[in-house]
Amino acid sequence: MIKILFVCLGNICRSPLGEGMFRHLVAESGLEDCFAIDSAGTGNWHVGASPHADSQRVALQRGVNIAEQRARQITPLDLSEFDYLIAMDSSNKEGILALDPSGRFSQKVKLMLEYHPTCGLTDVPDPYFGGPEGFNPVLDMIEEASRNLLAEILSERNLRARGR
Repeated sequence: MIKILFVCLGNICRSPLGEGMFRHLVAESGLEDCFAIDSAGTGNWHVGASPHADSQRVALQRGVNIAEQRARQITPLDLSEFDYLIAMDSSNKEGILALDPSGRFSQKVKLMLEYHPTCGLTDVPDPYFGGPEGFNPVLDMIEEASRNLLAEILSERNLRARGR
């Protein structure tokens, strides 16, 4: 089982989109039985909350339903449990690494946009304060990065998509 955790600040905007889009792409590939996919936030402000309404809206426009997700905070155990910890921005990456003072799991922690090198950005912008129009470009970035992340994992693990 390949375990992936998407991480942002509050786990209501970017990381639920990452979890939902990646889960959708894995389902399209027919490899759901090979993956465990989750999301978390570095902060605890929204624990138990549904994803932001605009995150749900843009995801649903692309056929991805994230309404059942609930926010949670990342824990030190997550670093050992997950194979990939995908941070939405540099601050989130620092928050993850702060849970691992020994650096034992640091090789598992990557920035989302490392998987979208043509984007021209390092960090996925946080659309929380930017209004509804900021969510579509964020999902565009996340979708492309998710496609590339999945392709890399399939190549590394010598897996082939089964298709639908």
